[in-house]
Parts: sequence; C-alpha cells; structure tokens
Amino acid sequence: MEVKNLSAIDFSILMNCFLKAFENYYVKMPTDHEYYKKRWQMANVRLELSYGMFDKDHLVGFIINAIDERNGNLIAFNTGTGVLPEYRGQRIISTIYKHAISELKTDGITKCRLEVITENTIAIKVYEFIGFKIIKSYKCYNGAVILKNELTDFELKKVNATYFDWATLSQDKYSWDNHIKTLKKGNYHYYTILVHNKPESYFVIHPENGYVAQFNILNTTTDSWNRLFAAIRSISETIKINNVDEQLTSKITALNHIKLKNTVNQFEMELNL
Repeated sequence: MEVKNLSAIDFSILMNCFLKAFENYYVKMPTDHEYYKKRWQMANVRLELSYGMFDKDHLVGFIINAIDERNGNLIAFNTGTGVLPEYRGQRIISTIYKHAISELKTDGITKCRLEVITENTIAIKVYEFIGFKIIKSYKCYNGAVILKNELTDFELKKVNATYFDWATLSQDKYSWDNHIKTLKKGNYHYYTILVHNKPESYFVIHPENGYVAQFNILNTTTDSWNRLFAAIRSISETIKINNVDEQLTSKITALNHIKLKNTVNQFEMELNL
C-alpha cells in the first residue's frame, strides 16, 4: 500500500470512500456530494495537502486537510478522517500522518488540528499515539427553541458581515467551521439585536437549515439571552448548534435553559509540528 496526496483523485471516488468509511458512524452523515464540495470549499480544503492510503489504485483511507492561518499559525485542520471497514486495524491513519507531517512542515504548516467525538475512544487513542493532545471540549445541540417568557422589546436587524468588528468577537472560541474566515465563504445571514438602538447581541445563521454558527451577548443585561433566542426563533423555530466550547459556561447555561438537546460532544485536538 502507498500514501499519496489527493490532488489527482476524482471527487466521486473520494466521496464513495468517505461515505463508506462513515457508515454506522456516531452521527448520521449527509450523503449529498454537493454538500461536501461547498463545505470543504468554505473550510479551505487543499487536496494537494490532503492524503490517502491506496491499495494499488484503490483508495482505502484518507485525511482531508483544510489549510488556513489562525493567530499567526498556519494550520492544517483535519476536516475528515476515515478508513474502509475491511482495512481497519492496520495503523493506516498513523502511517498517513507520518507521511503527511514531513510535507506539511515543508509547506510551512506549524500545527495540525482535528475534532473527534468524545465517545470515539479508538480514534482518540490513535491520535494520541501520533502526538495529538486535547485542547478543547465542545458540546453540540439541536431542537426547538423553548422560551417561558418571550420578550419582544428589541429590534432585529439583518446586516452584512462587515457590520461587525470580528477581532473583538472572540473568534478563538469558535471551531474551524464556525470561524468567521470560514463563514464568509458560505450562505450565512448575519443579525444584530438592538435594544434602545444599541447592539445587545448577535447571531449568524444558515437560512435554509437553521444552523446557528455564531451567537453571543455583546452587552449583558437581565434579559439579554432571552431576547437573543427570541430573535433567533423568529428566523427559525428549530435550530442546530455545533461545537460550543465548554468553558463558555454562561452560553452553555443559556442553551440548557431553552431546552435544546445536547446531541453529541467533541474534543478538539492539536499537534505542534
């Protein structure tokens, strides 16, 4: 078997391997190829710096890397890792990373990062063997927004992405897919909640599926979270939120208060090169 980059692979072949590798996964994965084209374009996936294990000409395992700068580091974010079921147990991911790391270093990459579901202990052990360390814990949610006392004393204003000073909005607390550098490449809508003509909170939402990529309070008052979720519900009664940093206790408390379901938890792991 041989490790090669994925620059020359046909997208349908990559997707067929990807979907077979994620059959019976902890969460149900989308199967639409166009979904992944758009998602990986947003994430800044570089197939020439992504790698696969080939058994002759047959792709049997892969690491798909998005490449971008974050806080002065050029990072390879693993946005998808998988091995076909019949090839598991052969240390394929470790072998791919061993090959990839030398090339990533040559291209100026200083860190590798990835996300892994906390229940996936086998994968976590593989990543720890490679040298990754857990740096964050995330919670994921979905469901209908339930408010006991819904407030309406605010103005919901749709704005452009340029309305906000993103450097002041704690982008370090957001995961790769929820970071503003990723969101700006997608079909997201941006809103601010005004109280007495002053911004109190904001959120970023996908209009087609109710996915809330960012949300936060700008000026904390007694009812600021209530107004924020009332505004979100006016756009989409059912929402999905991935990768809320567990250290953001006030945000976690607010999500629990509106009765969203905590569907799955993830670790973010990092490897310094």
